[in-house]
Amino acid sequence: MTTLPSPTHGLTFSGHRLEEQAGAVRDEVFGRKVFVRGVLEVSNYCRENCSYCGMRRDNRSLHRYRISLDSLRALIGEGLPEMITDINIQTGEDVVGVREIVLPLIEWIRRETSLGVSVCLGTLEPKLMDELRQAGASYYIIKMETGNRDHYKKIHAPGTFDERLEAIHYLARTGWAVSSGFILGLPGQTQEHIEESLDLLGGLPLAGASVSPFISGEQTPFAGEPMGNLEQTIDCIARLRLRNPSYIIPAVSALNLVGSNGYVRALKAGANLATINLTPSASRSDYVLYKRNRYIMHEDRVRKAIEEAGCTISTRSIAQNCSEIPREQVASAVS
Repeated sequence: MTTLPSPTHGLTFSGHRLEEQAGAVRDEVFGRKVFVRGVLEVSNYCRENCSYCGMRRDNRSLHRYRISLDSLRALIGEGLPEMITDINIQTGEDVVGVREIVLPLIEWIRRETSLGVSVCLGTLEPKLMDELRQAGASYYIIKMETGNRDHYKKIHAPGTFDERLEAIHYLARTGWAVSSGFILGLPGQTQEHIEESLDLLGGLPLAGASVSPFISGEQTPFAGEPMGNLEQTIDCIARLRLRNPSYIIPAVSALNLVGSNGYVRALKAGANLATINLTPSASRSDYVLYKRNRYIMHEDRVRKAIEEAGCTISTRSIAQNCSEIPREQVASAVS
C-alpha cells in the first residue's frame, strides 16, 4: 500500500496535480480497474419532499410509474452488456414498489444470474432492509447529501439528519456494504459545509461514497439556481479518494451536464465506478432526479470514457470486492 498524502483540511484544491495523486492512489488499490454496473430505475413514486429532487411528492405534474416485475425480468433475461457485473435497483422512497417489485426481482436475479445486487431505495424500516439483504442484495446506497445538520433540514432532505445516520450505521452493523455521498453546490451550501461533508463521509462505516454536482430541477423549489461547479466537484472527488483509498467512488452522469469532460476527469481523479442506464426509454424521462433532459450513459459512452481515462473494465463485481474486505476492518469502522 502506498503512503498517502495527508489531507490539507480547510483549503480549496484545484489543478491536475491533485487529480493525478488521487488517480495514483486508486491505481494502487484497484489496479486502474473500473467497476461497471447497470442501473434500473424501477419506480419514481416517493414519499419524501426534498427541495432538490424532481420526484418530490409535491410535484403533482410528474407522471408516476412502477415498472412491472415481468418487464424487468425480461429486460435482464434478454442479455446485458458483457461489461456489467452488478445491477443497481433504484426507486424513490416507495415502500410499495420495494415490497411488490424490488424484493422478488432481487430474489430472481440471485437465483438466475451471477450479478451482484445493489439498491438505492431511501430510508426504510429495519425489517424491510433485512428482507432485502436476505433476498440477496449486498450493497446499499444511501446519500447524506450534506454533512451539515442545519443545512440538511433547510433543503428538506429525507427524514432527519440523525435518522439518516442511524440508517447507515444499522445497515453496516447488519452486514451491508454501504455507500453514501453529498451534492456539491446545493443552494445555501458553504465551504464549511463541504468540509463537514468530506469529514462525515470519511468517518462513517462506508465501502463507498460519491460527490455529485448540483443540477437545478425545473419542477423543484430550487429551479433556476446555478449548477454545481465542475472544478470544485472534481477536487472533492480527488480529496475523497485521497482520504479513503479503498472506497468505491462513482463517476456520476450529472458531471456531463456541468462540463463536457467531467465524467472522464472524475475517472482520472480517482473514481472507479461507471454506470450504464438500463431503464426502458418509456420511463427514463420520468425519473427526474433533477431534470428530464438527462445525459444517459449507455454502453458505448461508458466504454469510451473508461478508455479515455486510461483505465480498464473490472471483471470482478462490486459485491465480490466488498465481500473480501476483512470483517475485523468492518467491525472497527462500525464501532
